[in-house]
Amino acid sequence: MQTVYVSKKDNGVVLIQLNRPEVANALSLQLLSELSEVLQTCEADPAIRAIVITGSGERVFSAGADLKERSRMNLTQVRQTMTRIGRCIEAVASLPQPVIAAVNGAAFGGGLELALACDIRIAASTARFALPETALGIIPGGGGTQRLARLVGIGRAKELIYTARQISAAEALEIGLVEQVTEADDILDQALSVAARIASNAPIAIKQAKFAIDRGINVDVTTGLAIEHSAYEKTVPTLDRLEGLQAFREKRAPIFQGE
Repeated sequence: MQTVYVSKKDNGVVLIQLNRPEVANALSLQLLSELSEVLQTCEADPAIRAIVITGSGERVFSAGADLKERSRMNLTQVRQTMTRIGRCIEAVASLPQPVIAAVNGAAFGGGLELALACDIRIAASTARFALPETALGIIPGGGGTQRLARLVGIGRAKELIYTARQISAAEALEIGLVEQVTEADDILDQALSVAARIASNAPIAIKQAKFAIDRGINVDVTTGLAIEHSAYEKTVPTLDRLEGLQAFREKRAPIFQGE
């Protein structure tokens, strides 16, 4: 059974859907393998301008690691699997295109870590979030301790990880874990709408903006400004920049080609 569905839209948006609803879209070895392959394809395709990741079904984005599968593993296999999860999640974060998590339901453990690796998180009002690993005798191992703290602050991240408690979509919005909350029936349309808005802008500029933000956020401001300047310079010689100026003069929508 295929565990990852991919749908490519005409506007340069790609929808990636985790497809194991019968087991809460858990991150099995097969799913990780298929998702990694999809991510590699997306990274190499200049026609792809924005990506949306969501889960199948209406209740769960992803419950994280497949604990049933893991229960049959020895210690070496457990370590190898955690490395694979971490690499797959890092591949999401490293994509040059913006990635939106359409969190259609519960995002627990590795599922939340996957959402944290995305650029923007839009949640259904029914979604719930947790990093429950300390209640299982482990800690978040797919980037959760690092990305959550950078997103919501060190104190809040420690409280959520130490207690392993679940929070609602409303609380997630309040603390900055997600950027938007919408009705469950509208989650995918809203995420695709935001992706389409991104895809309509100059793709080189979008990629350089993402590069500048991601590389600059964890350095001092002087170094960050140097990174921003270098990224800006990449946009100056592009045909898209000239198209943007021409469209502004002609009072029309620009047509960017990614050149």
